[in-house]
Amino acid sequence: MRRSATRSAFALTTAGLLVLGIAGCSEQSAPEQEGGGQSNLKIVEQVQIDQAGAEVPAGNTGTPADPAGDGQARCEPVSIAMAGALTGPDAALGINIERGARLAIDKHNAANPNCQVNLQTFDTQGNEQTASGIAPRIINDASIRALIGPAFSGETEATGKQFSDAGLVATTASATRVSLSENGWRTFFRGLANDGVQGPAVANYLKNNLKYSKVCVIDDSTAYGTGLAETLRTTLGPAADAGCSGQIKKGEKDFSATVNKVSGASPDAIFFSGYYSEAAPLVQQLRDGGVTATFVSADGTKDQQFVDQAGDSSKDALLSCPCGPAPAEFAKEYTEKFDAEPGTYSTEGYDLATILLKGIDAGKVARPDLLEHVRTYNAPGVARNYQWTPNGELTTNLIWIYKVQS
Repeated sequence: MRRSATRSAFALTTAGLLVLGIAGCSEQSAPEQEGGGQSNLKIVEQVQIDQAGAEVPAGNTGTPADPAGDGQARCEPVSIAMAGALTGPDAALGINIERGARLAIDKHNAANPNCQVNLQTFDTQGNEQTASGIAPRIINDASIRALIGPAFSGETEATGKQFSDAGLVATTASATRVSLSENGWRTFFRGLANDGVQGPAVANYLKNNLKYSKVCVIDDSTAYGTGLAETLRTTLGPAADAGCSGQIKKGEKDFSATVNKVSGASPDAIFFSGYYSEAAPLVQQLRDGGVTATFVSADGTKDQQFVDQAGDSSKDALLSCPCGPAPAEFAKEYTEKFDAEPGTYSTEGYDLATILLKGIDAGKVARPDLLEHVRTYNAPGVARNYQWTPNGELTTNLIWIYKVQS
């Protein structure tokens, strides 16, 4: 990508609402960016931490549930929906989820000829209004018995009541805003830790483990970004420097004002709360502006697209995520199928699809029965153990810290 004060925006053209059938996304690849990414830089797991920021050894949760089952399942043809950004500037995150879900469903269908499950994909482009328009189409399709999605917090907030009122299970692999589980929705299930866990965990890690005493917290003004930033600032306390705290707009690409503010503060670190499509040009402009402080961000940025777009400027960035690294066997299957390594939320997409498939195979095909199946589920997946509280939060939550390195 050209090194200039203002970076050209990454954009994928789209013709409004795109609804993809079962064959659609299986042929997609992650969006390519202009400019030269650094192929020798990768996002590498470092340490798992708890909410206090303390290091926690990665444990073995047991043998993960197998979507193939015993091969004896019988069911009428039914569908699982997946809704999320499949085009647009943050599409890689949605594609990761879709591919994980597709891997599970394809394994199930290959092993169970008498129980074929269709994956219907709906492209929200990460947009709340688009998601709100898609929700009735999902609800009114009688063949759809459950949903994986929506992917982002804003679109989940905009549609959660619709799915709840319809009694349709809505399992999100990625939406982390805390308030999503506080709306009284009866069909919402979050497949990873929320930002009420991630924010304090990262803030305490920066303060207590890395001994950072001045952090500039910047958010992208989205439902996800503002919620996560709020938890960071609260936990950081005086270490969150109010003088360089800031907010940008989603889609913005000229961050000169932010760079000047941060440069004048001379912080130990900058925490950006948002998505990789803004994180990449932001870190580039910070480095071009002479800011050498550690760049830190979270799951919205933790995708190889951040590295590919930002190039050398992404080196040594720290990225947190409620998602853990993909186990070797899963990574091998995923890479062989899609000719791409698993990305952020790929394991969650796979696990949530597997949980739904387990219910369908057990004869819980009607929406109310599948809802009860998820409510009472308790078994390991490839990412973690899945068991939910009555408001749809996982009973066990940990955070991973990653680093961009060669």
